[in-house]
Amino acid sequence: VELVVSGGGSVQTGGSLRLSCVVNGYVNSRKCIGWFRQAPGNEREGVASMFASGSHSYYVDSVKGRFTISQGDIKDSVYLQMDDLKPEATGTYFCATLLPPGCPSVVRGMVNYWSQGAQVTVSP
Repeated sequence: VELVVSGGGSVQTGGSLRLSCVVNGYVNSRKCIGWFRQAPGNEREGVASMFASGSHSYYVDSVKGRFTISQGDIKDSVYLQMDDLKPEATGTYFCATLLPPGCPSVVRGMVNYWSQGAQVTVSP
């Protein structure tokens, strides 16, 4: 199983970025894909998730209305569109697959595969 993340970068407060995650080799009839982030010195925390079919999206309160998780253009891929970014969004972002009971929430204990990280930096 391989999860490949692309996107991220640096923006100023209020800017937008988009992350993409492609999941390869994961066989599950109810694929659940989520996004997590880890700020320097902090634990990794969940951000959003959805089933790869496009149903049942979930967001943590801090990103509701500003972040959007959606199906990607190719099979078993998702985007995370991040708008109105704030400095507290700075960190390393990871894509993950979650076992179905962990979806559509972002329970870290239900993650079975992780991607490499993608850096997001939001300056004041």
